[in-house]
Amino acid sequence: MDGEGHIPSIVAEVDERGWYEIARIAHSQQSRLIAMWGGEAPESVFSVNAAYECEDGVLWTRLTTGPTPQADGDYPDLARLFPCATRMQRAIFDLSGLRARGACDTRPWLNHGNWPGDYFPLRKEVLGNERFESHEANYSFVPVAGDGVHEIAVGPIHAGTIEPGHFRFSVVGEKVLRLEERFGYLHRGVERLFERTRTSDGHRVAGRIAGDSTVAFSWAYCMALEQACDAVLPKRSFYLRALLLERERIANHLGDLGALGNDAGFGFGLAQFSRLKEDWIRTNACAFGHRYLMDRIVPGGVAVDIDPADAVVLAAQCERIDHEVHVMRKVYEDQSGLQDRFLGAGRLTSDVVKHFGVRGMAARASGQTFDVRANMRPAPYDTVRVDPTSDERGDVAARVAVRFAEIDESLRVMRALLAGLPDGPISVDVTPATAAARGVGWVEGWRGDVFVALEIEPGDVIARCHCHDPSWQNWPALEHAIIGNIVPDFPLINKSFNLNYAGHDL
Repeated sequence: MDGEGHIPSIVAEVDERGWYEIARIAHSQQSRLIAMWGGEAPESVFSVNAAYECEDGVLWTRLTTGPTPQADGDYPDLARLFPCATRMQRAIFDLSGLRARGACDTRPWLNHGNWPGDYFPLRKEVLGNERFESHEANYSFVPVAGDGVHEIAVGPIHAGTIEPGHFRFSVVGEKVLRLEERFGYLHRGVERLFERTRTSDGHRVAGRIAGDSTVAFSWAYCMALEQACDAVLPKRSFYLRALLLERERIANHLGDLGALGNDAGFGFGLAQFSRLKEDWIRTNACAFGHRYLMDRIVPGGVAVDIDPADAVVLAAQCERIDHEVHVMRKVYEDQSGLQDRFLGAGRLTSDVVKHFGVRGMAARASGQTFDVRANMRPAPYDTVRVDPTSDERGDVAARVAVRFAEIDESLRVMRALLAGLPDGPISVDVTPATAAARGVGWVEGWRGDVFVALEIEPGDVIARCHCHDPSWQNWPALEHAIIGNIVPDFPLINKSFNLNYAGHDL
């Protein structure tokens, strides 16, 4: 047993001055705000937390605000430094009653008017599962005025099976002047559910936050728990985890490439990529016991091993998919109707990427190269290197190109993992902590970096678990990417990001 697989992290308890000063320094050094969350600790004091991306890991800062929320605000606003903090701070207030002092936008985010004004579901005094009569409140969308300007309201209920979200377009003719999003319809109380879950079972809750990212979330949770418990895992388990993660990445890219073709009127692309994805996830079921790989990653390792015959099948499928995807890539590049729709649509500039702290595939399609696998290199990516792919154009065509390139890279990584798969056990028992402890998990999911901050107590108890999806940073950037485009291009542009509703709402 010779692997840790943890992300280096430092937890800093700070006062208000330190809270803002660390944020200011992080901003000046172009560090990124990964996540913010708040709540009430078991000792009945309130705190707010922030995690920053550093060159060598994660800095987790915690500001204890006191025994009761304050009328004038509980902590210094960070949105002036990190605009992506705006929605996180609004969610913190709706859940805990903690308000950012000096914040410009204090509109509700998760509370749509169906919770009383004095009800905050993360406070210890409430159960978190209370029911109230529905009193849906009007939401103060930012108005846009001018000759010929009108609004188009789309959602929250959509045609088809996509999840609910409201999009308010301000347009002149069909040209979009502004888009404002409204989410929170899928809030499920996940953070409170963690408090009712044993640490040894928390990976099952994490794996159900977003069905298309079950591997990434469950690995991030297990990484945090294993760090908190000082667990040392067998090397083979890391290789198998990475194999699962890359299979999840490829499955989603295959599905999205087909959907993008369909949204541009190219049904042949949907048919072919749907066939490839179905073949891929059927192999998941045969080799790992689940089409979408749910509950395959567990504390201490993985729940299922592969034998040499399975490895041969998986390697052969990599070769076959590699060939067929390259054929489809040439079809997409040569199809003039597709390129007419893809090129120039939904351009996301590198400045907007930096402004909102966008990460993942969307950022790499706008010239960025950050990838947790390559930059932080947790096991086994310290041995099996990942070369991030990127594109400078920032439009739908770039996001399509990055998907194709990431499939290529993941297939290469999978071949290397299978060729170098070490012998040995696939898991170890994780001994419950004998004292309060914290851990972080940080995994490069197919959509971007998934982050988990975990606090545990003795006796297999979760004190607090916060899971963060990259869609928190990427949804606001989509509002900018649509500006100047026409309304009929929004479904295509939206699908080119394919952001998360449920994981964003938690």
